Amino acid sequence: MQSDDRYSEEACTVIDSIEQIGSQWRLIVLHDLQDGEKRFNEIKRSTDASSRTLSRVLDDLRETGFVERRMEEAAPVATYYSLTAKGESLRPVFDEIEAWADEWLGESESVSDPTAPPAE
Repeated sequence: MQSDDRYSEEACTVIDSIEQIGSQWRLIVLHDLQDGEKRFNEIKRSTDASSRTLSRVLDDLRETGFVERRMEEAAPVATYYSLTAKGESLRPVFDEIEAWADEWLGESESVSDPTAPPAE
């Protein structure tokens, strides 16, 4: 195998991963469910997603194995969503992205060289 092939395979793995979790709404819902199991309307309120969008995103996340649905038959019928083990495994990824964003996208971040000593 040539080094170009290895790079392409590694890039494809990253791209495939981002395609599974990378839409804005998927990321919002996955992040929201880190707080624990929630009903559809709770997710809708906390994410400001439309019912149609949220329904589609939850179906996609269930299909890819990140989210599971639990239904209670007692009146009124309640549907709950929570992260699967696969979804929970994204927690350190979100933590790293947040740490990166804090460092590189923070409001107090200047455009200057981050390795330069602080001005006195």
